Amino acid sequence: MSEDYVVHGAEWTVKQLFVYPNEYIYWSIQIVMYPFMTGLVAGAFVLSAMYHVFGQKDLKELARFSLVFSLALLPVAALPLLLHLQQPTRALEPLLTPHFTSAIAAFGIVITIYGLIVVTEIWFVYREYFVTQIEVLKSETGALNALRRVVYRTLTIGATDVSDAAIRADHTAAKIMAAVGIPTACFLHGYAGFIFGSVKANALWMSPLMPVIFILSAVVSGIALCMFTYIAIMESKAFLERRRGSTLEAHEIRGAEKDVINKAARFLVVFLILAISLEILDLIFRGYTAMKSWDILRSVMYGKDFMNIFVLQYTFGNLIPLALLLLPGRTIKRTALAVLFVLFGVFMMRWNVVIGGQAFSLSFSGYMHYEIPIIPHSMETLKEGVVGALAVIAAPFLILWVLNAFLPSLGRDLEGSS
Repeated sequence: MSEDYVVHGAEWTVKQLFVYPNEYIYWSIQIVMYPFMTGLVAGAFVLSAMYHVFGQKDLKELARFSLVFSLALLPVAALPLLLHLQQPTRALEPLLTPHFTSAIAAFGIVITIYGLIVVTEIWFVYREYFVTQIEVLKSETGALNALRRVVYRTLTIGATDVSDAAIRADHTAAKIMAAVGIPTACFLHGYAGFIFGSVKANALWMSPLMPVIFILSAVVSGIALCMFTYIAIMESKAFLERRRGSTLEAHEIRGAEKDVINKAARFLVVFLILAISLEILDLIFRGYTAMKSWDILRSVMYGKDFMNIFVLQYTFGNLIPLALLLLPGRTIKRTALAVLFVLFGVFMMRWNVVIGGQAFSLSFSGYMHYEIPIIPHSMETLKEGVVGALAVIAAPFLILWVLNAFLPSLGRDLEGSS
């Protein structure tokens, strides 16, 4: 077997001009998915905090959904790293031996603290529901209902007081957890930008603005994903109700609430404008300072990756959705299309940072092109190709489906919950 097939990255790296023999695209699609998925976690939590911390009552239903969705996204945040590791048995070491001497090792502390905050806030939000379900299921028969009753009794942890004072205490505790969770969620994703921004050997990544850009784009992507998923679920439910010939009146068959979507869209527009402004500022700063590496950076940004950066990311991922959201007469369908473009734009931003940052040789005289494996022919191309990326994308939706069996995040019967 030749050396090219032994080196990680050789199967998807195409070299042009003068490139060092040991240079390859080592960080592939899974390292693109890693900051993308952690950004979704942080953004979904920030959207949920809009109701609990900032009192945006119009977002109550969407906030509850975003909180549960954030929990569903959390286990998937580290999945791309696990798939990328050549030694996956070492994956638990950052969690078992966390320390702050490295940004990667600090991940163990941050994700553990954030996970505890999310689970605790969900417990306070749903505790009344858990107690209520225990009473409801007492009158139900069947092994499945008995199992559900045991699960809910376990989830209460013995706290079955549903008096007004206890419920008010739950609301206060949930608000505190949400307030503490906002900076923790931002730090969870901001450190990913810190990792890239502190790499002095790479001219494209080294920027003090990188962590801030990552945080803002994370909030944008999380809000967009929650909005799109909420619209898709609620509109599908309304469509199925009509198809089944529901006995409900036409005005009672409710899909996605337009007022909720419009309020969330306003927050999305604000964060999107901030994210675009910072990215343009970073681009202008690089051109103005024109460091030694600027010549090859310019050839990559304005030449090799012009389509990815200025057409796919900025035009389709930023300008078009911004226009769709700002033009008058916005509908639910148009909003759904806009947030899809936003998600695509954030993904392309991650792609251009991770893949684009490896597109040029450290010799400043050559280029490398990444050809993503579409049809896998080995375990490595399975994990680091389209199949692996799709598996990461599908995982949080599967987890959300399981969670919704016990935490009905979009149930209309939860209007009274916190």
